[in-house]
Amino acid sequence: MRVAMGADHGGYHLKEEIKVFVQGQGIEVLDLGTHSTESVDYPRFGFAVGDAIRSGKADLGIVVCGTGLGISMAANKVPGIRAAVCTETYSARMAREHNNANVLALGGRVTGVGLALDIVDIFLKTDFAGGRHARRVDLITAVERGEVI
Repeated sequence: MRVAMGADHGGYHLKEEIKVFVQGQGIEVLDLGTHSTESVDYPRFGFAVGDAIRSGKADLGIVVCGTGLGISMAANKVPGIRAAVCTETYSARMAREHNNANVLALGGRVTGVGLALDIVDIFLKTDFAGGRHARRVDLITAVERGEVI
């Protein structure tokens, strides 16, 4: 598995902690920045992670900004991306299992490192359940393609 990661200045420190954790699990990380706490525009990093997944360079993504909200909105503008802001482990499990989320969004200013690593661990280890949930994800994809539902 390859995980693309991106963050703005508000998420930089948490991204770095997550990167070490994910690599420690034997998972390859594609770090798309930022690489410091210097102020940057979060949409660029959400777009970059989404594009890495869309192009097949990564299987899943993790994005981090101050709250996780802005960068998730940016990532969700990339066709095929289903980014979910998760603030606890149950949502992380359901985002993967029921919604087939392919990007996890976290808030570096609102989520502690220990909890964030638990959320990441569950997100990466949970598979999509399919079944009735696939029908619902397919509806999202149809709207993305401009199809009438």
